[in-house]
Amino acid sequence: MVAVSTQNQALNALLFLYREVLHLEFGDLGELERPSRPARLPVVLRQEETNRLLTAMTGTFQLMAQMLYGSGMRLMECVRLRVKDLDFVASQVIVRDGKGFKDRGTILPEMVKVRLQQHLERVRLLHEKDLATGNGRVYLPLALGKKYP
Repeated sequence: MVAVSTQNQALNALLFLYREVLHLEFGDLGELERPSRPARLPVVLRQEETNRLLTAMTGTFQLMAQMLYGSGMRLMECVRLRVKDLDFVASQVIVRDGKGFKDRGTILPEMVKVRLQQHLERVRLLHEKDLATGNGRVYLPLALGKKYP
């Protein structure tokens, strides 16, 4: 037994050989049923498992995991979040360039609001410290460097 994709590729190769190389009709294959991939159910953790997992994590990774769990964001959407995409008053997160390069809104979980604000304050202080020591800057190409010094 071989994988579904291997079976489909072999059948397509035979069809191509007969039609394009040998210039012959393959003939009637009758009620040929192409194999299909079996439907897979998503693996979902139970609530107790999720709580144990989130409790075992610490720091920024725990905060990110809680954001993913509570908001339904994808991993890279969380990694690319910007401060301006967070609305603490409306409890909303704007996800930019998500799947399909579309923007969408999702909820900001109540359970992370305080920790997220503390995290942002820590990062802001770290950034100010970096700026004071001559770091914390980013290269801007071409005219952007002049426009936004």
